[in-house]
Amino acid sequence: VSELIKRGAETREIKMELEERNSLLRYEYTRDKKRREIEEEKSEYRTVTSYLNDVQKLEDLPEPEKKKIADVAQNVVQLNSARNIFLNSEKKLTDAQFTQLQQEEKTMPDAIKRLSSNEIYQDTIKKDMKYLEREKSRWLLHREYLMHQQKSLKNLLYIILAIVAAVAVTLITLQLGFKVDTYYAWMVLIFVTAVAVCADYLKMLHNDSEIKLAERSANKAILLLNKVKFKYVNITNAIDYACEKYHVRRASELNQLWQYYMDAVREREKYQRTNEDLEYFNGRLVRALNQYQLYDAQVWITQAAALIDPREMVEVKHGLILRRQKLRDRMEYNVEEMKNQREEALKLSSKAGSMKPQIDEIINAIDRLMETM
Repeated sequence: VSELIKRGAETREIKMELEERNSLLRYEYTRDKKRREIEEEKSEYRTVTSYLNDVQKLEDLPEPEKKKIADVAQNVVQLNSARNIFLNSEKKLTDAQFTQLQQEEKTMPDAIKRLSSNEIYQDTIKKDMKYLEREKSRWLLHREYLMHQQKSLKNLLYIILAIVAAVAVTLITLQLGFKVDTYYAWMVLIFVTAVAVCADYLKMLHNDSEIKLAERSANKAILLLNKVKFKYVNITNAIDYACEKYHVRRASELNQLWQYYMDAVREREKYQRTNEDLEYFNGRLVRALNQYQLYDAQVWITQAAALIDPREMVEVKHGLILRRQKLRDRMEYNVEEMKNQREEALKLSSKAGSMKPQIDEIINAIDRLMETM
């Protein structure tokens, strides 16, 4: 039994020692964390106070000196505004398009003219193709009409011959069977037959020559059409290549891109000059402010409007006061937390065993930190 009691006591001691060690680690972590927070807050508090002192110095300047600074600050504000307009303006060209046009800047005017002239030539070829198509169709239709007419004339010739044969048989019958005088009838028949046959034959001869002319004209139109089609394919390939190269659909779009590029170049040059001027006036402003022994003259580059408009300066001052008040509240809260930690450490120290020196060291560290507040 005594052995069990002894072991139980040892177990309780070990447990208490572990609890003390855990508490010690927790206090050390909290102390270090709060110390860092307080140091950062104190540093920032001093910085904000210095900024407020700078504001007060600037507000107390004589009017002539305020005006000199305001004149320089006015240039800074205007140049910053111009730069922001450029940075926030809508880009009409992608970076890839700008780079491509920049690389081919020297050849672009000729490329635009070439594409435009190719499109005009393509339109002319299209008109020629339509005209030749119409001519080919017209001559082929005329040839078909004449060939159909030739068949009709042949059939008419056969009909004439048949009628003449029938009339001749009738006249022979009348002359031989009935002893009728058919002399004049024969004369008329022969004359009419000769005229009809000659007219039909001459018309067929004329149609033959017209058919040959239609065939020659149609073949000529087809030959010219093939040549024009070849030219059309070549010029279309050239246009498609240029459009694919510059990612456009026609010369007018490429010309528009070129105008956008020229505008962008001018804007970039203006932006570069603005940056150079801004750098110059920023330097002037900082040099002008440095003579008043400010804590940070550089910060007024981004707050130049406050050096021109008193209302802006009031806003800056108000923002700094609010910021300092929040830092003060935060520091007071952390101090209160440190006090609570010290009280807990004191209670633990009175009960601590082997860990008492370490806990006392934590209490002393908290006291030293409190003295600096």
